Amino acid sequence: MAVKNGSFVTEFILMGFTDQPQIQLPLYLLFLVIYVVTVMGNLSLINLICLNSHLHTPMYFFLFNLSFIDLCYSFVFTPKMLMSFNSERNIISFTGCMTQLFFFLLFVNSECYVLTAMAYDRYVAICNPLLYTVTMSPHVCSLLMSASYMMGLAGALAHTGCMIRLTFCDSNLINHYMCDIVPLLQLSCSSTYANELMAFIIVGTVIIVSSLIIFTSYALILFNILHLSSGKGWSKVFSTCSSHLITVGLFYGFGLLTYVKPSSSVSLGGEKFFSVIYTNVVPMLNPFIYSLRNQDVRLALKKTLKKIRNRAELVVLP
Repeated sequence: MAVKNGSFVTEFILMGFTDQPQIQLPLYLLFLVIYVVTVMGNLSLINLICLNSHLHTPMYFFLFNLSFIDLCYSFVFTPKMLMSFNSERNIISFTGCMTQLFFFLLFVNSECYVLTAMAYDRYVAICNPLLYTVTMSPHVCSLLMSASYMMGLAGALAHTGCMIRLTFCDSNLINHYMCDIVPLLQLSCSSTYANELMAFIIVGTVIIVSSLIIFTSYALILFNILHLSSGKGWSKVFSTCSSHLITVGLFYGFGLLTYVKPSSSVSLGGEKFFSVIYTNVVPMLNPFIYSLRNQDVRLALKKTLKKIRNRAELVVLP
């Protein structure tokens, strides 16, 4: 264990998923595929939204930011995790650990608020369609996204600032594949009361505020569609909201299973499994959820592929 002044930890060892060498290679290949698909999927969706003018609407502005966050999210810990499968000791410096923690919290908190803004956008689009252009103006959308990132930044700074003030002197072995709040608090040999209180306040605020806005938005949407007599209207509303509902269900569902639970209810292996779904699989699935269930995105993809094919034909022509 690397120490400073004879007692303080200056680096940590991430235990990863397992110490069984026979499954290291299959896990490496699995997470490499997930990483590549996540990067390519989110980059493709970002490019589609940028290149197609009919996608320059508030809904796709929020989707652009969601894909951007998921893309950044995957860069925070997945490369380090992939490296761990090919090394005997997965070492991360104290500074690197705190940096990883900061950016993880920044993007995960920001994603919560972006999903909340998307729920409000769907409420306005369905319940107040005549005022949608005015209510969700470019200025309002920019303010919502700026507020999402600023609140994510504030939460990340608060958590990381409290973590840096702790003393780590007994052990530097983190039983996880990344630097997260709970595993780090378990290693500290100083009082973690302030950190636990800060985590309770910030996480509670994020969950309560975002959940309240999302549930209220969809309750009002449900109340509105109950007055629709035509099946076509029901179908349009469902197609508009289903992708967002699936994304919210996956993100919040596995996030709550990972963090909000009794300490004895889930084994360490189960906690790591839920964390993998929450941090790796959900960012990979989001582009497919919005692409496969969205006619506008499919149309944009066809147009873009047609443009690429036409340019390729022009290049090969003599």
